[in-house]
Amino acid sequence: MAGGSDLVSEDTQYIPFQWPGNRWRAAIERRAVAGGAWWQNSAHLSLVWLQQEAPVSRRTSMVGVIVAYEDGNKDVYFSSFRIWDRGSMAFSLVSVSSPTMLDNLKQGGLKLRTSSEIQFWGKNFSSTRSFTRASMTVAVRVSRFNDLEMSPPDPILGVSEAFKADTSDVKLNLGVGAYRTEELQPYVLNVVKKAENLMLELGENKEYLPIEGLAAFNKATVDLLFGADSPVVQQQRVATVQGISGTGSLRLGAALIAKYLPGSKVLLSSPTWGNHKNIFGDAGVPTSEYRYYDPKTVGLDFDGMISDIKAAPEGSIVVLHGCAHNPTGIDPTLEQWKVIADVIQEKNHIPFFDVAYQGFASGSLDEDAASVRLFAARGMELMVAQSYSKNLGLYAERIGAINVVCSSADVAVRVRSQVKRVARAIYSNPPIHGARIVANVVGNPVLFQEWKQEMEMMAGRIKSVRKILYVELSTKDKSGKDWSFILRQIGMFSFTGLNKAQSDNMTNKWRVYMTKDGRISLAGLSSAKCSYLADAIIDSYHNVS
Repeated sequence: MAGGSDLVSEDTQYIPFQWPGNRWRAAIERRAVAGGAWWQNSAHLSLVWLQQEAPVSRRTSMVGVIVAYEDGNKDVYFSSFRIWDRGSMAFSLVSVSSPTMLDNLKQGGLKLRTSSEIQFWGKNFSSTRSFTRASMTVAVRVSRFNDLEMSPPDPILGVSEAFKADTSDVKLNLGVGAYRTEELQPYVLNVVKKAENLMLELGENKEYLPIEGLAAFNKATVDLLFGADSPVVQQQRVATVQGISGTGSLRLGAALIAKYLPGSKVLLSSPTWGNHKNIFGDAGVPTSEYRYYDPKTVGLDFDGMISDIKAAPEGSIVVLHGCAHNPTGIDPTLEQWKVIADVIQEKNHIPFFDVAYQGFASGSLDEDAASVRLFAARGMELMVAQSYSKNLGLYAERIGAINVVCSSADVAVRVRSQVKRVARAIYSNPPIHGARIVANVVGNPVLFQEWKQEMEMMAGRIKSVRKILYVELSTKDKSGKDWSFILRQIGMFSFTGLNKAQSDNMTNKWRVYMTKDGRISLAGLSSAKCSYLADAIIDSYHNVS
Protein backbone atom coordinates (compact mmCIF):
# COMPACT_ATOMS: atom_id res chain seq x y z
CA MET A 1 0.00 0.00 0.00
CA ALA A 2 1.30 3.45 -0.84
CA GLY A 3 0.05 6.99 -0.96
CA GLY A 4 0.88 10.28 -2.71
CA SER A 5 0.10 12.17 -5.87
CA ASP A 6 3.43 11.17 -7.44
CA LEU A 7 1.90 7.74 -8.06
CA VAL A 8 -0.79 9.10 -10.37
CA SER A 9 0.15 7.89 -13.85
CA GLU A 10 -1.31 6.33 -16.94
CA ASP A 11 -1.99 3.24 -14.85
CA THR A 12 -4.10 5.18 -12.38
CA GLN A 13 -7.89 5.36 -12.41
CA TYR A 14 -9.82 8.04 -10.55
CA ILE A 15 -13.10 7.12 -8.88
CA PRO A 16 -14.98 10.27 -7.90
CA PHE A 17 -17.75 9.83 -5.35
CA GLN A 18 -19.76 11.87 -2.90
CA TRP A 19 -19.24 11.35 0.85
CA PRO A 20 -21.60 13.22 3.21
CA GLY A 21 -20.96 16.93 2.73
CA ASN A 22 -17.62 16.56 0.92
CA ARG A 23 -16.32 15.37 -2.42
CA TRP A 24 -13.54 12.84 -2.55
CA ARG A 25 -11.80 10.94 -5.28
CA ALA A 26 -9.99 7.64 -4.94
CA ALA A 27 -6.99 6.87 -7.09
CA ILE A 28 -6.65 3.18 -7.93
CA GLU A 29 -3.31 1.97 -9.24
CA ARG A 30 -3.46 -0.93 -11.69
CA ARG A 31 -0.40 -2.96 -12.50
CA ALA A 32 -0.67 -5.60 -15.18
CA VAL A 33 1.45 -8.65 -14.50
CA ALA A 34 2.61 -11.64 -16.53
CA GLY A 35 0.15 -12.29 -19.22
CA GLY A 36 -3.24 -11.59 -17.72
CA ALA A 37 -5.83 -8.89 -17.99
CA TRP A 38 -5.58 -6.65 -14.96
CA TRP A 39 -8.93 -7.62 -13.44
CA GLN A 40 -8.47 -11.38 -13.60
CA ASN A 41 -5.82 -14.07 -13.37
CA SER A 42 -2.57 -12.60 -12.04
CA ALA A 43 -3.16 -8.99 -11.07
CA HIS A 44 -2.65 -6.47 -8.33
CA LEU A 45 -5.22 -3.89 -7.30
CA SER A 46 -4.36 -1.50 -4.49
CA LEU A 47 -5.52 1.73 -2.93
CA VAL A 48 -2.99 4.46 -3.61
CA TRP A 49 -4.49 7.55 -2.08
CA LEU A 50 -7.62 9.52 -1.39
CA GLN A 51 -7.67 13.16 -2.38
CA GLN A 52 -10.12 15.72 -1.06
CA GLU A 53 -11.59 17.90 -3.84
CA ALA A 54 -13.31 20.38 -1.52
CA PRO A 55 -12.34 21.75 1.90
CA VAL A 56 -13.37 19.68 4.89
CA SER A 57 -16.04 21.63 6.74
CA ARG A 58 -16.47 19.20 9.59
CA ARG A 59 -15.03 15.98 11.01
CA THR A 60 -15.52 13.20 8.48
CA SER A 61 -15.25 9.45 8.98
CA MET A 62 -15.40 6.82 6.24
CA VAL A 63 -14.86 3.07 6.32
CA GLY A 64 -14.12 0.87 3.34
CA VAL A 65 -12.18 -2.05 1.92
CA ILE A 66 -9.74 -2.21 -0.97
CA VAL A 67 -8.44 -5.49 -2.34
CA ALA A 68 -4.91 -6.41 -3.36
CA TYR A 69 -4.95 -9.52 -5.55
CA GLU A 70 -2.96 -11.88 -5.94
CA ASP A 71 0.42 -13.45 -5.33
CA GLY A 72 1.73 -16.88 -6.29
CA ASN A 73 -0.14 -18.49 -3.42
CA LYS A 74 -3.41 -17.02 -4.64
CA ASP A 75 -4.12 -14.95 -1.57
CA VAL A 76 -6.63 -12.15 -1.45
CA TYR A 77 -5.71 -9.32 0.89
CA PHE A 78 -8.53 -7.28 2.32
CA SER A 79 -7.30 -3.94 3.62
CA SER A 80 -9.76 -1.95 5.68
CA PHE A 81 -9.29 1.80 5.85
CA ARG A 82 -10.80 4.64 7.83
CA ILE A 83 -10.48 8.30 6.89
CA TRP A 84 -10.44 10.94 9.58
CA ASP A 85 -9.82 14.70 9.44
CA ARG A 86 -8.44 15.98 6.16
CA GLY A 87 -7.79 12.63 4.58
CA SER A 88 -5.45 10.97 7.07
CA MET A 89 -5.76 7.20 6.77
CA ALA A 90 -5.27 4.10 8.89
CA PHE A 91 -4.77 0.64 7.41
CA SER A 92 -5.19 -2.90 8.70
CA LEU A 93 -4.57 -6.08 6.74
CA VAL A 94 -5.82 -9.65 6.87
CA SER A 95 -5.33 -12.50 4.42
CA VAL A 96 -8.00 -14.85 3.15
CA SER A 97 -7.26 -17.90 1.00
CA SER A 98 -9.04 -17.84 -2.35
CA PRO A 99 -9.15 -19.85 -5.56
CA THR A 100 -10.30 -17.05 -7.86
CA MET A 101 -10.30 -13.30 -7.65
CA LEU A 102 -13.81 -12.62 -8.82
CA ASP A 103 -15.54 -15.07 -6.48
CA ASN A 104 -13.73 -13.73 -3.45
CA LEU A 105 -14.33 -10.13 -4.39
CA LYS A 106 -18.03 -10.89 -4.54
CA GLN A 107 -17.96 -12.78 -1.23
CA GLY A 108 -15.94 -9.98 0.37
CA GLY A 109 -18.59 -7.44 -0.46
CA LEU A 110 -16.41 -5.55 -2.97
CA LYS A 111 -18.00 -5.33 -6.41
CA LEU A 112 -16.12 -4.80 -9.66
CA ARG A 113 -18.11 -3.41 -12.56
CA THR A 114 -17.49 -1.78 -15.93
CA SER A 115 -20.57 0.37 -15.48
CA SER A 116 -20.12 4.10 -15.14
CA GLU A 117 -22.43 4.24 -12.15
CA ILE A 118 -22.62 2.24 -8.94
CA GLN A 119 -24.33 2.49 -5.58
CA PHE A 120 -22.00 3.32 -2.68
CA TRP A 121 -23.85 3.30 0.67
CA GLY A 122 -26.86 4.68 -1.14
CA LYS A 123 -24.83 7.27 -3.12
CA ASN A 124 -24.28 7.14 -6.89
CA PHE A 125 -20.82 7.41 -8.34
CA SER A 126 -20.43 9.95 -11.10
CA SER A 127 -19.05 8.84 -14.45
CA THR A 128 -15.76 7.06 -14.10
CA ARG A 129 -12.71 8.64 -15.70
CA SER A 130 -10.12 6.22 -16.98
CA PHE A 131 -6.59 6.93 -18.16
CA THR A 132 -6.00 3.42 -19.50
CA ARG A 133 -7.50 0.71 -21.63
CA ALA A 134 -10.30 -0.38 -19.26
CA SER A 135 -12.89 1.48 -17.27
CA MET A 136 -13.75 0.18 -13.83
CA THR A 137 -15.70 1.28 -10.79
CA VAL A 138 -15.16 -0.06 -7.28
CA ALA A 139 -17.87 0.02 -4.63
CA VAL A 140 -17.12 -0.97 -1.07
CA ARG A 141 -19.53 -2.01 1.68
CA VAL A 142 -17.91 -3.37 4.81
CA SER A 143 -19.71 -5.34 7.51
CA ARG A 144 -18.88 -4.45 11.09
CA PHE A 145 -18.99 -8.22 11.66
CA ASN A 146 -16.46 -8.97 8.92
CA ASP A 147 -13.90 -10.45 11.31
CA LEU A 148 -16.30 -12.95 12.89
CA GLU A 149 -15.29 -16.56 12.38
CA MET A 150 -17.74 -19.35 11.58
CA SER A 151 -18.84 -21.04 14.78
CA PRO A 152 -18.31 -24.82 14.83
CA PRO A 153 -21.43 -27.03 14.83
CA ASP A 154 -22.86 -27.88 18.24
CA PRO A 155 -21.36 -31.25 19.25
CA ILE A 156 -24.79 -32.58 20.27
CA LEU A 157 -27.39 -30.81 18.14
CA GLY A 158 -25.08 -31.02 15.14
CA VAL A 159 -25.45 -34.81 15.25
CA SER A 160 -29.16 -34.52 14.45
CA GLU A 161 -28.44 -32.16 11.56
CA ALA A 162 -26.00 -34.67 10.06
CA PHE A 163 -28.48 -37.51 10.63
CA LYS A 164 -31.24 -35.67 8.76
CA ALA A 165 -28.94 -35.09 5.79
CA ASP A 166 -28.10 -38.81 5.53
CA THR A 167 -30.26 -40.76 3.04
CA SER A 168 -29.20 -44.22 4.26
CA ASP A 169 -31.96 -46.70 5.11
CA VAL A 170 -30.04 -48.12 8.07
CA LYS A 171 -29.12 -44.83 9.74
CA LEU A 172 -29.67 -44.59 13.48
CA ASN A 173 -29.74 -41.40 15.58
CA LEU A 174 -28.34 -42.02 19.06
CA GLY A 175 -27.05 -38.49 19.55
CA VAL A 176 -29.67 -36.22 21.08
CA GLY A 177 -31.30 -37.28 24.33
CA ALA A 178 -34.95 -37.44 23.34
CA TYR A 179 -37.25 -40.36 24.03
CA ARG A 180 -38.52 -42.47 21.12
CA THR A 181 -41.09 -45.25 20.95
CA GLU A 182 -40.20 -48.80 19.91
CA GLU A 183 -40.98 -47.59 16.38
CA LEU A 184 -38.42 -44.80 16.92
CA GLN A 185 -41.05 -42.08 16.76
CA PRO A 186 -41.37 -39.02 19.05
CA TYR A 187 -43.72 -39.58 21.95
CA VAL A 188 -46.21 -37.11 23.44
CA LEU A 189 -47.33 -38.33 26.85
CA ASN A 190 -51.05 -39.02 27.16
CA VAL A 191 -51.10 -37.14 30.43
CA VAL A 192 -49.73 -34.06 28.64
CA LYS A 193 -52.55 -34.23 26.11
CA LYS A 194 -55.07 -34.41 28.95
CA ALA A 195 -53.48 -31.46 30.73
CA GLU A 196 -53.64 -29.41 27.52
CA ASN A 197 -57.30 -30.33 27.03
CA LEU A 198 -57.95 -29.17 30.57
CA MET A 199 -56.32 -25.84 29.75
CA LEU A 200 -58.64 -25.43 26.75
CA GLU A 201 -61.68 -26.25 28.85
CA LEU A 202 -60.70 -23.65 31.43
CA GLY A 203 -60.17 -21.05 28.69
CA GLU A 204 -57.04 -19.68 30.32
CA ASN A 205 -55.51 -16.52 28.86
CA LYS A 206 -52.02 -15.78 27.56
CA GLU A 207 -51.15 -12.81 29.76
CA TYR A 208 -47.59 -12.19 30.89
CA LEU A 209 -46.42 -14.22 33.85
CA PRO A 210 -44.64 -12.54 36.76
CA ILE A 211 -40.85 -12.57 36.49
CA GLU A 212 -40.64 -15.52 38.90
CA GLY A 213 -43.12 -17.54 36.80
CA LEU A 214 -46.40 -19.33 37.46
CA ALA A 215 -47.02 -19.66 41.19
CA ALA A 216 -48.75 -23.04 40.84
CA PHE A 217 -45.81 -24.38 38.86
CA ASN A 218 -43.25 -23.11 41.39
CA LYS A 219 -45.09 -24.81 44.24
CA ALA A 220 -45.45 -28.05 42.29
CA THR A 221 -41.80 -28.19 41.26
CA VAL A 222 -40.48 -27.53 44.79
CA ASP A 223 -42.75 -30.20 46.28
CA LEU A 224 -41.70 -32.65 43.59
CA LEU A 225 -37.99 -32.03 44.13
CA PHE A 226 -37.71 -31.89 47.92
CA GLY A 227 -40.98 -33.49 49.01
CA ALA A 228 -43.93 -31.47 50.27
CA ASP A 229 -43.15 -32.38 53.90
CA SER A 230 -39.45 -31.42 53.66
CA PRO A 231 -38.30 -28.90 56.31
CA VAL A 232 -36.82 -26.65 53.61
CA VAL A 233 -40.25 -26.43 52.00
CA GLN A 234 -42.19 -26.09 55.25
CA GLN A 235 -39.84 -23.35 56.48
CA GLN A 236 -39.98 -21.55 53.11
CA ARG A 237 -36.21 -21.65 52.73
CA VAL A 238 -36.25 -22.36 48.98
CA ALA A 239 -36.04 -19.45 46.52
CA THR A 240 -37.63 -20.76 43.33
CA VAL A 241 -37.85 -18.99 39.97
CA GLN A 242 -39.28 -20.58 36.83
CA GLY A 243 -36.57 -20.84 34.16
CA ILE A 244 -36.19 -21.61 30.48
CA SER A 245 -35.86 -25.37 30.96
CA GLY A 246 -32.67 -26.76 32.50
CA THR A 247 -30.30 -24.72 30.36
CA GLY A 248 -31.94 -21.40 31.20
CA SER A 249 -32.19 -22.34 34.86
CA LEU A 250 -28.48 -23.16 34.98
CA ARG A 251 -27.79 -19.84 33.29
CA LEU A 252 -29.75 -17.97 35.98
CA GLY A 253 -27.73 -19.76 38.64
CA ALA A 254 -24.48 -18.98 36.83
CA ALA A 255 -25.39 -15.29 36.61
CA LEU A 256 -26.24 -15.26 40.32
CA ILE A 257 -22.82 -16.76 41.11
CA ALA A 258 -21.01 -14.30 38.86
CA LYS A 259 -22.75 -11.30 40.38
CA TYR A 260 -22.99 -12.14 44.04
CA LEU A 261 -20.27 -14.75 44.63
CA PRO A 262 -17.42 -13.11 42.66
CA GLY A 263 -14.19 -15.04 42.56
CA SER A 264 -15.90 -18.38 43.08
CA LYS A 265 -14.78 -21.22 40.85
CA VAL A 266 -17.17 -23.82 39.46
CA LEU A 267 -16.07 -27.47 39.44
CA LEU A 268 -17.49 -29.68 36.67
CA SER A 269 -17.22 -33.43 36.40
CA SER A 270 -14.89 -34.85 33.76
CA PRO A 271 -16.70 -35.50 31.51
CA THR A 272 -19.91 -33.52 31.83
CA TRP A 273 -22.82 -32.39 29.69
CA GLY A 274 -21.40 -30.55 26.69
CA ASN A 275 -23.24 -27.30 27.42
CA HIS A 276 -22.14 -26.84 31.05
CA LYS A 277 -18.88 -25.09 30.13
CA ASN A 278 -20.69 -22.83 27.68
CA ILE A 279 -23.27 -21.79 30.26
CA PHE A 280 -20.84 -20.88 33.01
CA GLY A 281 -18.28 -19.46 30.61
CA ASP A 282 -20.88 -17.20 29.01
CA ALA A 283 -21.76 -15.89 32.49
CA GLY A 284 -18.08 -15.13 33.14
CA VAL A 285 -17.64 -17.81 35.80
CA PRO A 286 -14.32 -19.72 35.67
CA THR A 287 -14.53 -23.51 35.67
CA SER A 288 -12.25 -26.42 36.41
CA GLU A 289 -12.81 -30.17 36.53
CA TYR A 290 -12.91 -32.97 39.05
CA ARG A 291 -12.27 -36.57 38.10
CA TYR A 292 -15.37 -38.66 37.55
CA TYR A 293 -15.06 -41.24 34.79
CA ASP A 294 -12.52 -44.07 34.94
CA PRO A 295 -11.84 -45.37 31.40
CA LYS A 296 -10.16 -48.49 32.76
CA THR A 297 -13.30 -49.71 34.50
CA VAL A 298 -15.81 -47.70 32.45
CA GLY A 299 -17.08 -46.71 35.88
CA LEU A 300 -16.85 -44.03 38.55
CA ASP A 301 -13.45 -42.77 39.65
CA PHE A 302 -14.74 -42.16 43.17
CA ASP A 303 -11.36 -41.72 44.83
CA GLY A 304 -10.28 -39.19 42.20
CA MET A 305 -13.57 -37.34 42.57
CA ILE A 306 -13.24 -37.01 46.34
CA SER A 307 -9.58 -36.01 46.11
CA ASP A 308 -10.28 -33.22 43.61
CA ILE A 309 -13.25 -31.83 45.55
CA LYS A 310 -11.10 -31.78 48.69
CA ALA A 311 -8.31 -29.98 46.85
CA ALA A 312 -10.59 -27.27 45.44
CA PRO A 313 -10.44 -23.80 47.04
CA GLU A 314 -12.81 -23.44 49.97
CA GLY A 315 -16.22 -22.12 48.96
CA SER A 316 -16.11 -23.49 45.41
CA ILE A 317 -19.30 -24.34 43.51
CA VAL A 318 -19.49 -28.07 42.78
CA VAL A 319 -21.82 -29.03 39.92
CA LEU A 320 -23.36 -32.46 40.53
CA HIS A 321 -25.72 -34.51 38.36
CA GLY A 322 -28.66 -35.43 40.58
CA CYS A 323 -29.24 -38.73 38.76
CA ALA A 324 -28.47 -40.38 35.41
CA HIS A 325 -25.14 -38.63 34.91
CA ASN A 326 -24.79 -37.18 31.43
CA PRO A 327 -22.90 -38.41 29.43
CA THR A 328 -21.70 -41.49 31.35
CA GLY A 329 -24.89 -42.87 32.92
CA ILE A 330 -22.73 -43.62 35.97
CA ASP A 331 -24.15 -42.52 39.34
CA PRO A 332 -22.63 -42.71 42.83
CA THR A 333 -24.30 -45.12 45.25
CA LEU A 334 -26.25 -43.70 48.17
CA GLU A 335 -23.30 -44.42 50.47
CA GLN A 336 -20.96 -42.60 48.10
CA TRP A 337 -23.34 -39.64 48.00
CA LYS A 338 -23.01 -39.39 51.78
CA VAL A 339 -19.21 -39.20 51.51
CA ILE A 340 -19.49 -36.55 48.78
CA ALA A 341 -21.79 -34.52 51.04
CA ASP A 342 -19.32 -34.86 53.91
CA VAL A 343 -16.45 -33.45 51.86
CA ILE A 344 -18.50 -30.60 50.38
CA GLN A 345 -19.79 -29.63 53.81
CA GLU A 346 -16.30 -29.81 55.31
CA LYS A 347 -14.85 -27.53 52.60
CA ASN A 348 -17.80 -25.09 52.79
CA HIS A 349 -18.48 -25.66 49.08
CA ILE A 350 -21.87 -24.96 47.53
CA PRO A 351 -23.37 -27.94 45.66
CA PHE A 352 -25.17 -27.03 42.43
CA PHE A 353 -27.32 -29.94 41.25
CA ASP A 354 -28.40 -30.35 37.64
CA VAL A 355 -31.60 -32.43 37.79
CA ALA A 356 -32.75 -33.18 34.26
CA TYR A 357 -34.06 -36.75 34.68
CA GLN A 358 -36.10 -36.97 37.89
CA GLY A 359 -38.40 -39.96 37.50
CA PHE A 360 -36.99 -40.73 34.06
CA ALA A 361 -33.87 -42.56 35.26
CA SER A 362 -35.22 -45.20 37.64
CA GLY A 363 -38.93 -44.65 37.00
CA SER A 364 -39.34 -43.28 40.55
CA LEU A 365 -39.57 -39.56 41.33
CA ASP A 366 -38.49 -40.12 44.92
CA GLU A 367 -35.56 -42.42 44.14
CA ASP A 368 -34.15 -40.05 41.55
CA ALA A 369 -34.35 -37.11 44.00
CA ALA A 370 -32.55 -38.96 46.82
CA SER A 371 -29.20 -37.22 46.32
CA VAL A 372 -30.69 -33.71 46.43
CA ARG A 373 -32.83 -34.53 49.47
CA LEU A 374 -29.79 -35.96 51.27
CA PHE A 375 -27.92 -32.67 50.95
CA ALA A 376 -30.97 -30.57 51.85
CA ALA A 377 -31.61 -32.65 54.97
CA ARG A 378 -28.13 -31.74 56.26
CA GLY A 379 -29.05 -28.08 56.38
CA MET A 380 -26.66 -27.16 53.59
CA GLU A 381 -27.24 -24.23 51.25
CA LEU A 382 -27.43 -25.53 47.70
CA MET A 383 -28.66 -24.75 44.21
CA VAL A 384 -30.74 -27.00 41.94
CA ALA A 385 -31.64 -26.55 38.27
CA GLN A 386 -34.62 -28.59 37.06
CA SER A 387 -35.93 -29.57 33.64
CA TYR A 388 -39.17 -31.18 32.47
CA SER A 389 -37.94 -31.92 28.95
CA LYS A 390 -37.36 -35.62 29.59
CA ASN A 391 -39.75 -36.75 32.32
CA LEU A 392 -42.79 -35.03 30.77
CA GLY A 393 -41.50 -34.97 27.20
CA LEU A 394 -41.82 -31.16 27.10
CA TYR A 395 -38.69 -30.68 25.00
CA ALA A 396 -39.96 -27.70 23.02
CA GLU A 397 -41.86 -26.04 25.87
CA ARG A 398 -38.60 -25.08 27.63
CA ILE A 399 -39.90 -25.45 31.16
CA GLY A 400 -37.72 -25.74 34.25
CA ALA A 401 -36.73 -23.94 37.45
CA ILE A 402 -33.79 -22.68 39.48
CA ASN A 403 -34.03 -23.40 43.22
CA VAL A 404 -31.72 -21.95 45.86
CA VAL A 405 -31.97 -23.55 49.31
CA CYS A 406 -31.05 -20.89 51.88
CA SER A 407 -30.30 -20.81 55.59
CA SER A 408 -33.52 -18.96 56.40
CA ALA A 409 -36.79 -17.77 54.87
CA ASP A 410 -35.57 -14.15 55.05
CA VAL A 411 -32.47 -14.96 53.02
CA ALA A 412 -34.59 -16.91 50.52
CA VAL A 413 -36.79 -13.87 49.90
CA ARG A 414 -33.75 -11.72 49.13
CA VAL A 415 -32.14 -14.37 46.94
CA ARG A 416 -35.37 -14.76 44.95
CA SER A 417 -35.48 -11.01 44.38
CA GLN A 418 -31.96 -11.07 42.94
CA VAL A 419 -32.63 -14.08 40.71
CA LYS A 420 -35.69 -12.21 39.40
CA ARG A 421 -33.49 -9.22 38.69
CA VAL A 422 -31.16 -11.41 36.64
CA ALA A 423 -34.09 -13.01 34.79
CA ARG A 424 -35.62 -9.62 33.99
CA ALA A 425 -32.45 -8.57 32.18
CA ILE A 426 -32.16 -11.80 30.19
CA TYR A 427 -35.71 -12.68 29.10
CA SER A 428 -38.08 -10.60 31.26
CA ASN A 429 -40.54 -13.36 32.12
CA PRO A 430 -40.95 -17.06 31.27
CA PRO A 431 -43.40 -18.85 28.93
CA ILE A 432 -46.70 -20.05 30.34
CA HIS A 433 -47.78 -23.12 28.37
CA GLY A 434 -45.34 -25.68 29.77
CA ALA A 435 -45.71 -24.27 33.28
CA ARG A 436 -49.46 -24.86 33.18
CA ILE A 437 -48.97 -28.41 31.93
CA VAL A 438 -46.67 -29.23 34.85
CA ALA A 439 -48.94 -27.52 37.37
CA ASN A 440 -52.02 -29.35 36.04
CA VAL A 441 -50.31 -32.75 36.05
CA VAL A 442 -48.67 -32.48 39.47
CA GLY A 443 -51.64 -30.71 41.05
CA ASN A 444 -54.24 -33.20 39.85
CA PRO A 445 -54.07 -36.53 41.77
CA VAL A 446 -55.49 -38.54 38.86
CA LEU A 447 -53.15 -37.04 36.27
CA PHE A 448 -50.23 -37.30 38.68
CA GLN A 449 -50.70 -41.07 39.02
CA GLU A 450 -51.04 -41.47 35.26
CA TRP A 451 -47.82 -39.52 34.80
CA LYS A 452 -45.91 -41.79 37.18
CA GLN A 453 -47.15 -44.80 35.23
CA GLU A 454 -46.02 -43.31 31.93
CA MET A 455 -42.62 -42.48 33.41
CA GLU A 456 -42.25 -46.07 34.56
CA MET A 457 -43.15 -47.21 31.05
CA MET A 458 -40.56 -44.96 29.39
CA ALA A 459 -37.83 -45.83 31.91
CA GLY A 460 -38.76 -49.52 31.56
CA ARG A 461 -38.36 -49.46 27.78
CA ILE A 462 -34.90 -47.93 28.10
CA LYS A 463 -33.90 -50.53 30.69
CA SER A 464 -35.17 -53.24 28.33
CA VAL A 465 -33.08 -52.15 25.33
CA ARG A 466 -30.09 -51.74 27.66
CA LYS A 467 -30.38 -55.40 28.65
CA ILE A 468 -30.93 -56.55 25.06
CA LEU A 469 -27.89 -54.60 23.87
CA TYR A 470 -25.76 -56.17 26.61
CA VAL A 471 -26.89 -59.68 25.60
CA GLU A 472 -26.19 -58.98 21.92
CA LEU A 473 -22.71 -57.63 22.67
CA SER A 474 -21.84 -60.52 25.00
CA THR A 475 -23.09 -63.11 22.51
CA LYS A 476 -21.51 -61.66 19.37
CA ASP A 477 -18.15 -60.59 20.82
CA LYS A 478 -15.89 -63.66 21.08
CA SER A 479 -12.95 -61.74 22.54
CA GLY A 480 -14.10 -62.20 26.13
CA LYS A 481 -14.50 -58.47 26.76
CA ASP A 482 -16.75 -57.68 29.70
CA TRP A 483 -19.66 -55.50 28.57
CA SER A 484 -21.49 -55.57 31.91
CA PHE A 485 -20.72 -51.89 32.55
CA ILE A 486 -23.70 -51.17 30.28
CA LEU A 487 -26.00 -52.76 32.85
CA ARG A 488 -24.48 -50.76 35.70
CA GLN A 489 -25.21 -47.47 33.98
CA ILE A 490 -28.58 -45.78 34.40
CA GLY A 491 -30.86 -43.45 32.48
CA MET A 492 -31.14 -42.70 28.81
CA PHE A 493 -27.41 -42.68 28.04
CA SER A 494 -24.67 -45.26 27.86
CA PHE A 495 -20.99 -44.41 27.74
CA THR A 496 -19.61 -47.07 25.39
CA GLY A 497 -15.92 -46.39 26.00
CA LEU A 498 -15.37 -45.78 22.28
CA ASN A 499 -12.87 -43.06 21.41
CA LYS A 500 -13.29 -40.39 18.74
CA ALA A 501 -11.84 -42.49 15.90
CA GLN A 502 -14.07 -45.41 16.85
CA SER A 503 -17.10 -43.12 17.14
CA ASP A 504 -16.30 -41.76 13.68
CA ASN A 505 -16.28 -45.32 12.36
CA MET A 506 -19.72 -45.86 13.92
CA THR A 507 -21.03 -42.97 11.84
CA ASN A 508 -19.02 -43.23 8.64
CA LYS A 509 -19.30 -47.00 8.18
CA TRP A 510 -22.41 -48.00 10.13
CA ARG A 511 -24.46 -44.79 9.88
CA VAL A 512 -24.88 -44.71 13.66
CA TYR A 513 -24.95 -41.05 14.67
CA MET A 514 -23.59 -40.32 18.15
CA THR A 515 -21.43 -37.79 19.99
CA LYS A 516 -17.67 -38.10 19.54
CA ASP A 517 -17.08 -38.94 23.20
CA GLY A 518 -18.65 -42.38 22.76
CA ARG A 519 -22.02 -41.54 24.31
CA ILE A 520 -25.14 -43.17 22.86
CA SER A 521 -28.73 -42.39 23.73
CA LEU A 522 -30.58 -45.61 24.46
CA ALA A 523 -33.83 -43.61 24.39
CA GLY A 524 -33.40 -43.52 20.61
CA LEU A 525 -32.78 -47.26 20.28
CA SER A 526 -35.36 -49.97 19.62
CA SER A 527 -35.03 -53.65 20.54
CA ALA A 528 -35.07 -54.49 16.84
CA LYS A 529 -31.96 -52.36 16.24
CA CYS A 530 -29.90 -53.76 19.14
CA SER A 531 -28.28 -56.51 17.07
CA TYR A 532 -27.19 -54.04 14.36
CA LEU A 533 -25.84 -51.64 16.98
CA ALA A 534 -23.90 -54.45 18.67
CA ASP A 535 -22.23 -55.31 15.34
CA ALA A 536 -21.26 -51.67 14.86
CA ILE A 537 -19.83 -51.33 18.38
CA ILE A 538 -17.83 -54.57 18.19
CA ASP A 539 -16.38 -53.67 14.79
CA SER A 540 -15.47 -50.15 15.90
CA TYR A 541 -13.99 -51.27 19.22
CA HIS A 542 -11.80 -54.09 17.88
CA ASN A 543 -10.92 -52.89 14.37
CA VAL A 544 -10.33 -49.17 14.87
CA SER A 545 -7.40 -48.15 17.05
